[in-house]
Amino acid sequence: MPDGRIHTLIVEADPMTADAHSIYVEKLAGFTVSGVVNTGAQCLRELARDSHDLILLDLHLPDMTGFDVCRTLRCRGAGPDIIAVTAARDLATVRTAVAYGAVQYLVKPFGFAAFRSRLESYASFRNQLTLEHTGPIGQREVDAALAALRPDTALWPEQPKGMSASTLDAVVAYLRAASAPMSADEVAGAVGLSRVTARRYLERLTNQRLVSRTQRERHGRPGRPEHLYRWRVSADAAPTSDRTL
Repeated sequence: MPDGRIHTLIVEADPMTADAHSIYVEKLAGFTVSGVVNTGAQCLRELARDSHDLILLDLHLPDMTGFDVCRTLRCRGAGPDIIAVTAARDLATVRTAVAYGAVQYLVKPFGFAAFRSRLESYASFRNQLTLEHTGPIGQREVDAALAALRPDTALWPEQPKGMSASTLDAVVAYLRAASAPMSADEVAGAVGLSRVTARRYLERLTNQRLVSRTQRERHGRPGRPEHLYRWRVSADAAPTSDRTL
């Protein structure tokens, strides 16, 4: 695919999320979507058939983990670069992703600004290692290339105005530990938020398809049915063999 663009294979279990990532990629200059698949087996078949420069790899796939995909690719020899896309926030999963060669790690949920920052940093890294370097490179060039992978976080606010990453983490942690669907009132009481604030975070997670929302009738109480929120098991990305979540 010698057209100068970075051909990106999207590997994402959820078709709607895969569509969203495709739209994001096509918005970026210098990138193009070269394939979209929803399982690990499809990914491996696609990579055996066509060449791709970059994989946006969901670590939790219906038939295998993203790390299983990485193992297979590394056994085959050098392959595309990998950006891990996952809801996992524990350091063990991050370390494992890095050990398998992930050049970036995108934590769900994220907006377009964070996505763009990571991919543009990767493009800069790629250019640093290929531009005008036909022979051995020195420490200065190595340092410059690795520095390019560190995006300027000031350029992409991770959460909308009025929302914080630490509060979002607390809401996510509570939902993941809960054994049953939780109401906004229950989340608010557990995390120390107002009901309105808790509802904002819960709705954001729902829109990102990380949380499922159902309803229950308010027995003996007037008003509309109450919304209940539950963390989607499919949103977690820890591999079966290395689960630490």
